[in-house]
Amino acid sequence: MENITLSEIAGLGVGALLFCATVAAPKVDSFISSSQRRNLGMCRRCGDLRMIACSNCKGTGLVRNGGPFGFSLLDDLSQSLGDGQNPISSKPCIKCKSKGCFSCTECSNKRVAN
Repeated sequence: MENITLSEIAGLGVGALLFCATVAAPKVDSFISSSQRRNLGMCRRCGDLRMIACSNCKGTGLVRNGGPFGFSLLDDLSQSLGDGQNPISSKPCIKCKSKGCFSCTECSNKRVAN
């Protein structure tokens, strides 16, 4: 193995930092939005919408069939080319019963207590 240069080490470090930032971004965003809601006196979980999107179908009520992460390369390619057909098959979400959302548990607890 040849010697590794300082610029390669720096590139590896920057790449690792960007990867970690990408992985942590949803948690950081959730933390910031929760603290803003708390400061405004809103429900920290739903923001006074009284509904929370289903985590399984992302609020659509449908789950895409496909690869291990819910997507297929050929389906995405044909959809981006716009060939007029809709090859993406989906099935109803069983977690939310195709509604796409749930009632907020924190808001419903406040209404019962009042």
